[in-house]
Amino acid sequence: MPRRFLLSMPAWGVLAGIILMGEGDALFRSRWYPGTLALVHACTLGLLGNAMFGSLLQFLPAAAGVRVRGVRFGRLLHALLNAGALLLVYGLDRDDRHAVMLASMVLPMAFLLLAGMTLPGLYEAATSRLLRAGMGAALFFGSCTALLGGLLALAWTGAIPLALPGWADAHASFGILGWVVLLLASVARVVLPMFQGAAVPPARGQGIWLASLAVALPIAAAWRIVHDDVALRGALLLYGMSFAACVLWLQRRTAKARRGPLWWSWRIGASILLLAAALLIDDRRAGWLPGVLALGVALPMLTTGMALEIVAFLGWIELHRRVGRGVQLPGVQRLMPARDRGGALLAQLAAAVPLVAVAWHPAAWLDRLAGLAQCLAWLAVSLVFMGAGWRSRRFLGRQRERGGEHGAAPKAVGR
Repeated sequence: MPRRFLLSMPAWGVLAGIILMGEGDALFRSRWYPGTLALVHACTLGLLGNAMFGSLLQFLPAAAGVRVRGVRFGRLLHALLNAGALLLVYGLDRDDRHAVMLASMVLPMAFLLLAGMTLPGLYEAATSRLLRAGMGAALFFGSCTALLGGLLALAWTGAIPLALPGWADAHASFGILGWVVLLLASVARVVLPMFQGAAVPPARGQGIWLASLAVALPIAAAWRIVHDDVALRGALLLYGMSFAACVLWLQRRTAKARRGPLWWSWRIGASILLLAAALLIDDRRAGWLPGVLALGVALPMLTTGMALEIVAFLGWIELHRRVGRGVQLPGVQRLMPARDRGGALLAQLAAAVPLVAVAWHPAAWLDRLAGLAQCLAWLAVSLVFMGAGWRSRRFLGRQRERGGEHGAAPKAVGR
């Protein structure tokens, strides 16, 4: 189930690149420009949404010991998220009110279904209380983000009256800080020490950070709706910088031998996120840079590093299920070599250069270059994903040939 979400990520990255190429520098004229709204939601719902859904559904049972309910609804969950995101992106870009109104119903259903599949097992699990609280809060904010987005979509169509700027900022802050960053901070308690050899985040410090964020973010969002954006910018700056700085600090103890692609993806992503949050101090001069750095570079870098690891691991699990006992399986590093994962991340980093440049100095030719670079970078990620599947199929083919030579094929286990 998690793999179909992760394998959908590159398609959304390519779509974002196509939107960049097609719209030109008009994307950076206004946050309310149809193409800009479509691009933002292609990144947040399509790209990051699939990354977070897939990573969460893999992390909960495999690393947190949480039972996911209703696994049979996995295909439905994937269809709701991606169909809803596609309807919203298309509707915003083409000014199709019917598509946007349909998306306003489909997308909240996806987030509520995810919460229904995960929250009961999270409540019953015998895992760390801090981990459960963090992931539960992230799922709560994710559901609130979807519900607020549904209201905003209805307001955009004219179905309900709503002051768009304030509510839109609250919706965005819930999604970026409450859903994505909070979920990354929660899984970091396991990911950093187990897979990167970094130090464990201090329980007391992380507990204070989590509790204060859960209280401060709704208050700051409410203040933005009623008054101005000072409190909300302060919350994004404080919690974004503190999360990124903590990741960089904890990674210091990682031995050089363990500094692989996942470590570097988090190192680079956290560094860029720290810069993006710092630029909010003077957001008028920074312009589009904080948003582009966070949504276009930092968060995709953090989530892609995890996705590459998970897809490789899922490929190994699939081989283990299909091949009988007594057969030596290729390791995760052979199914998806570190050089391939590193190459995909380097392609993303290279594509970030024209993207940041066009945010700083909008120009039609630079925008098209940035879009082309994004398409190529996400095609590179897709090729790495497909490479793991190709190596698995080649291994299975060799096993069948050997089984035929000896009169018996290796025992296959059901999926």
